[in-house]
Amino acid sequence: MSRIIIHINKYRLIAISIGIIYLWFGMLKFFPELSPADALAKQTINFLTLGFIPAQFSFLCLATFEVLIGLMLVLDIKLRIAITAALLHLLFTFVPLFFPDVSFSGGPFVLTLVGQYILKNIVIISALLFIYPLDESKLRQSKKSINPVSQGLPQNIDLS
Repeated sequence: MSRIIIHINKYRLIAISIGIIYLWFGMLKFFPELSPADALAKQTINFLTLGFIPAQFSFLCLATFEVLIGLMLVLDIKLRIAITAALLHLLFTFVPLFFPDVSFSGGPFVLTLVGQYILKNIVIISALLFIYPLDESKLRQSKKSINPVSQGLPQNIDLS
């Protein structure tokens, strides 16, 4: 099993996985009332823009933004820009934690399903930071089909 895993490009796997999530969630937003995050996203956008931008327009912009991020991650286009945009987007997803009636039930540490939905973004942020290409050599290395982490292992370790 480890011989198979060592040849998987984990950077691409993470980028594609997150890209699929962005594509899926973004595409749902193009169909009115189909996205489970519809009301939450509209409430958050309204809060962030102080109501100056019409909800339908801003929601369409959000859908387009998420789909573009997803496509860029899946197709390996401008990873730095895609990851930066995704990180910025994810930071704004924490805003509803300031809506206690939406994110918490009972006590300060008892999250609703919405609160849990938001908090899981910590894992996505960590994964995006992990795959962010720091320089050109890192970018070239992430495109190889072998796991770059395994190249730094001592030669006497048996991975099987």
